[in-house]
Amino acid sequence: MAHHANVQQQHVVEHHQIKARVKQQKNKKAAIQNNTVIQANPLTNNSGKKTIIPAKHVVNMHTFSNNLARISSRTSSQKCAKSIRLALESAGARFDNHPVAASDWGKTLMDIGYRRINPAFDHPEKGDIYIIQRTKAHVYGHIAGFSGAEWVSDFKQSSHVVYKENVKYSYYRLGS
Repeated sequence: MAHHANVQQQHVVEHHQIKARVKQQKNKKAAIQNNTVIQANPLTNNSGKKTIIPAKHVVNMHTFSNNLARISSRTSSQKCAKSIRLALESAGARFDNHPVAASDWGKTLMDIGYRRINPAFDHPEKGDIYIIQRTKAHVYGHIAGFSGAEWVSDFKQSSHVVYKENVKYSYYRLGS
């Protein structure tokens, strides 16, 4: 009798494991349909052929831009890097550690699949991120993401220009 109960319990566990795998596969398919970009690094092996190694990070642009669009403040709380980090994390990005200062986020963005490109403020794409390097007046710099409609950091910006002084921009876009 006890053996029968153990076998039955094992079947229940296996059934739940199968259901979990099916759900995981459905979630993967849904993520792909939501324009999810999966970071991959092409490497060359000894034979000269490229091998794709799947990344640890997946960023769902739809979720990222929706989180940016939900930010409603029209004034800064001085927490732009935290705001962008939370929007990225909610969209699937994972960070082993991250910088505090906005101006230091370039490498971290590249680690999750962003690439640095020439500034494209005249035709931004959903999910683009720019960084303003630190200045004497703004020692942490600034970071903002494009929601698909506007630039957003810890507040909805009227444009990408948030400082009056001459600044240096770095511009990032997800993908290859």
